[in-house]
Amino acid sequence: MFKRFLKKIYSESIVNDGDRIVVGFSGGPDSVFLSEMLIELKKYIDFEFYLVHINHLLRGESSDLDEIFCKEYAERNRVDIFVKQIPIKEIAKLEKKGLEVVGREARYQFFYEVMQKVNANKIAIAHNLDDQIENFLFRLMRGTTLEGLEGIKEHSNIIRPINEIYKADILDYLEKNGVKYRVDESNLESCFTRNSIRLELIPYIEKRYNPQFKEKIVNLMTEIREVNSFFEIDIENYTIKSEKDVKLDLDKVFSENTYIQKRVICEYLYNFDIVISNEKINSILNLLFTQGSKQINLGNNHILIKEYNTIKVENKERCKEKEEIAKLKIQIPFSVEFGNYIIEAKITKKERDKKNEFFTNLKEGDFLEIRTRAMGDRIKPLGMNSYKKVKDVLINEKVPKLERDKIPLLLKESEVVWIPEIKRSEEFKSNDEIGVKLLVRRKDG
Repeated sequence: MFKRFLKKIYSESIVNDGDRIVVGFSGGPDSVFLSEMLIELKKYIDFEFYLVHINHLLRGESSDLDEIFCKEYAERNRVDIFVKQIPIKEIAKLEKKGLEVVGREARYQFFYEVMQKVNANKIAIAHNLDDQIENFLFRLMRGTTLEGLEGIKEHSNIIRPINEIYKADILDYLEKNGVKYRVDESNLESCFTRNSIRLELIPYIEKRYNPQFKEKIVNLMTEIREVNSFFEIDIENYTIKSEKDVKLDLDKVFSENTYIQKRVICEYLYNFDIVISNEKINSILNLLFTQGSKQINLGNNHILIKEYNTIKVENKERCKEKEEIAKLKIQIPFSVEFGNYIIEAKITKKERDKKNEFFTNLKEGDFLEIRTRAMGDRIKPLGMNSYKKVKDVLINEKVPKLERDKIPLLLKESEVVWIPEIKRSEEFKSNDEIGVKLLVRRKDG
């Protein structure tokens, strides 16, 4: 068993000299087996590993006994362990999420906390080959893509050293070597879909149709990975990056055929840990052909936002937050903060306006109102004889819908003087040598 483990480690360079690895340790057979293998591996490779145990407080005394077992195992094997108790049920109720989602989020958050504390560079997860097969069947029944059928997706700093070893082989090894472990009794309840797949569906197919059913699934997953690797996507070629976010450039996406379009969208969504399904991808593709700004709920507390020729993923809670900015009435000259903007009005000589400036016929002592847009706001754009609705101006300028209510308007006696960086008013332009210049800059640059 250790030779099989060692072969995978070396062939895929999973563990290297100098690595510092955080290991998810439940005390169950898989995590105990992984720890036993890592202890043996230290004879061959110079690295450090640390156990991390989370008590989800879901199973009363059993959860507490798991925690005690993990601490004793670590002490017995002279391995550092980090333990945390997290009330998953209470958090799930408060955040209105499923226990599985909250548990996973809590685990990885603690993993990353420990990583920083011990200066680790990898997280080791004890997924075995049966987990991969169950995940394949679960996704197949729920609906997924070819990428989803590859098995559990790999990430750059997350390693799964035993994901090619069957559960039966792990249990056999532990029994023959007298290694103790804990059993989570909830894993034996078939009311959960994944448990039902493991306890009922797979044994039934093996008994009734094919004893080598699991091997056939493994071979199919391998073939799917090989096919997918032929169509490897470099997501960097399709994205637009800024300090705030990473967006998909739809012009570049639409230059590809439909299959590659789907692959690109999948790769983009994987970065946000979004569960992928064919239905979800097709819904997104349909959205891309609509006009204006649109949204789709992606699950896992995320939404996808289409803004003209780009799409991006946002945290749903952050999108709900509406920035409440008070109206300002202020006398020229001034320098004031408004939301993400710093706005100034000063007396100066006439110079050619830059995008973030407007030389006006306003006077020292005039009062300006600064606020966000309101229904009925209009402006007479520079060089025009008629007024246009501010709403139409922002749409024509392709300002994203979520940004339109954050842009400041400068008004004098209810008439819009300037929409910073977007439109100047014909009524307030000046040809004088000296006048009031309005300037704006963003706090985030």
